Amino acid sequence: MSVFNQIPDRMIDLAEKLGQTVKQTVNDTVPGRAEKLLQTGVALGAVRGGAKTAMRFARRNPAVTAGVAVGAGLLWLAARHRAKKAREAPLEGKAVRVEARRDSRVPQGGDAGDYFE
Repeated sequence: MSVFNQIPDRMIDLAEKLGQTVKQTVNDTVPGRAEKLLQTGVALGAVRGGAKTAMRFARRNPAVTAGVAVGAGLLWLAARHRAKKAREAPLEGKAVRVEARRDSRVPQGGDAGDYFE
């Protein structure tokens, strides 16, 4: 038998209320703007650290860096060509040819403008 099965329902309700209260208190303590600034700072720190590591690697391995740059350029060129081809391609779907025929209501010999006036 599980421990949770032995706890009375009242205890579970109190634990849920306590958790909601703690969560609300934390949310009220840290305003939304401060939280966003904290996330931005963490992201900038990660980018800065990654840039330092990349620069260190590029200085130590210039041939590998050049090969990666050429490969990235070729991938970009291939993606560009594929996008251009996709834009110029016909739309997929089912097409049904409709035969053109004259309207039987329009007189054949006369001017059609007389009929529609």
